[in-house]
Amino acid sequence: MKPIVTLTLNPAIDGACETDLVRPTHKIRTRGDAYHPGGGGINVARVIRELGGRTTAVYLAGGATGSVLDELMAGAGLVGTRVPIAGHTRISLTVFEASTGQEYRFVPEGPEVSPAEWLACLETVDELDFDWLVISGSGPRGLPPDCFVTLTQRARDRGARVVLDSSGPALKASLEAGGLTLIKPSLGELRALTGLPLEDRDEVAEVAREIVESGRAEIVAVTMGHEGALLASREANLSRAAPDVPVRSATGAGDSFVGAMTLALAEGKGPRTAFLVGMAAGSASVMHPGTDLCRRADVERLHAALVAG
Repeated sequence: MKPIVTLTLNPAIDGACETDLVRPTHKIRTRGDAYHPGGGGINVARVIRELGGRTTAVYLAGGATGSVLDELMAGAGLVGTRVPIAGHTRISLTVFEASTGQEYRFVPEGPEVSPAEWLACLETVDELDFDWLVISGSGPRGLPPDCFVTLTQRARDRGARVVLDSSGPALKASLEAGGLTLIKPSLGELRALTGLPLEDRDEVAEVAREIVESGRAEIVAVTMGHEGALLASREANLSRAAPDVPVRSATGAGDSFVGAMTLALAEGKGPRTAFLVGMAAGSASVMHPGTDLCRRADVERLHAALVAG
């Protein structure tokens, strides 16, 4: 199987730490500081690697922080292809407040990408040999609104399948264009996309099935946090509650879901099996603090429980 290519247009250096209390004005002394390479596609690549798959992570990075991201990528054992940009790669921070169990996430908007840098990104992706492309995370400022449509069309022209995990106008434009293999909106993202309240599972399932039946995406997986997830596809429709696990951090749970589900699909597993693997990975991710993401042993254990249940 060829390596799965992931694309991160707006990556980040993800910092995570813990403190007793977050309050204004005062210095907040932290402990347990950790740093990981981050952004949707990079997180997906980390999960695929953790689960035994091969991947190549394409990412835009620049400035003084771009070289730090390169070091973190190498330290995580990831195969990466960097597209150089002039702007500084953003630094995000997740702070766990021990006294309340609350988590605070500070996420900068990131650099602006020039037309030349966007063209270099397209050319970089075109040069790689892959059957699966995962476009995950937010788009940086400066990209055309149809950037995901262009990427999807170019990948499909070469016979590749495309997974998209994003939100906002770019997701809407991509769905209108169609041709996607898998999308994984959260419930909030699906509400924003449709403009509907979607207050119960039946309504969510109806919208997801309509996307599949219209041909805009072959598979739709909607994540609903502690309420579980829902699958719509031509082969299977499924709704499952989330496994009962201790929650340390919600950061990266969606990326873990996408990484595990994409790897399972690429290995030839059906949508139902891949969906349950994705659910297991998403649940395994919340068991670890900060941006640690999921671990293979936890994923395998939780997947076995989901299958048995």
